[in-house]
Amino acid sequence: MASETTGEKRVVVVGGGIAGALAAKSLQSDGDVVLIDPKEYFEITWASMRAKVEPSVAERMVVKHKDYFTNGRLAMSSAVGVTETHVLTADGESIPYDYLVIATGHNDNFPKTKSERMEQYQADYNKIESADSILIIGGGPSGVELAGELAVDFPGKKVTLVHSRLRLLDFVGAKASKKALDWLTSRKVEVILGQLVDLKSHSDGDKTFKTSTGETIVADIHFFCVGRPLSSSWIKDSVLNEAVDARGRVMVDEHLRVKGRKNVFAIGDITDIPEMKQGYLAQKHALLAAKNVKLLMDGGKESKLASYKTGSDIAIISLGRKEAVAQFPFTTIVGCIPGLIKSKDLFIGKTRKTMGV
Repeated sequence: MASETTGEKRVVVVGGGIAGALAAKSLQSDGDVVLIDPKEYFEITWASMRAKVEPSVAERMVVKHKDYFTNGRLAMSSAVGVTETHVLTADGESIPYDYLVIATGHNDNFPKTKSERMEQYQADYNKIESADSILIIGGGPSGVELAGELAVDFPGKKVTLVHSRLRLLDFVGAKASKKALDWLTSRKVEVILGQLVDLKSHSDGDKTFKTSTGETIVADIHFFCVGRPLSSSWIKDSVLNEAVDARGRVMVDEHLRVKGRKNVFAIGDITDIPEMKQGYLAQKHALLAAKNVKLLMDGGKESKLASYKTGSDIAIISLGRKEAVAQFPFTTIVGCIPGLIKSKDLFIGKTRKTMGV
């Protein structure tokens, strides 16, 4: 099946995060491409904690789809189902595809427009500036990076971080976790491990928070930095339901094709690939999937499909503007050296260059 108007193969990319955006950009000159995303932009998410303490950063890290996706169609809606030939949207549209790329990642409740997103970052900054005490809930990369930004930019404020696990950054090794903890505590961030914060009984405006052990924390404002659920429920009720595992991840083969499918790919955090879920890996997924879609559209042999190979567990967690903790295959370091790699620009310039903006 090809587009009735252009004769080109139809490609639908679902999800306009860092993976879906790069896939759509890479494929837009090779077929009739539709990007389905409920918002008008993608966001360089690993820089989002910096934007809370410096809102002007958001101008460069929030990029409208139209700025890089110039040769395809943006359908501003959410996907709600998939048939053998069409993607169904919340707006009632039925969009045909010859090839489908799923990149819906996690459930994010972001506003539709860039200007609204910019206003959110400004509002966060205003809250931080007027607060004396700040509670961060969650000690994964987002929580630790936000604590680092606050400790450096607002050293006079009382910052408390509560994490449900027994160590910070539990997706990396214990050595990196310890270095991050030592860095934060040396800058007077109070870190409470192995406890939950009960937000269900907390009301807006209340500055008192209770932990699961009964401890009381007083904070003017709080930030919820806990991982969001995967955005795969819309797939479970579709023809692809058997490809979704018990954790909600989409099962893929070595070519990033969805289990049991020849023309459907999945990329980014939603896949079941056993590796850290990180932005630079999602970009690798996008480029490889786009390469394979192009090969199939051109009538190439399946034996020529590129295969994805998981890499080493490398992670760099920014700690303020100049320092970071980095886990490499043979060493873990903290300080200015890994900070030079990430913390100054947070890969914003590199990512914008990749996207051609």
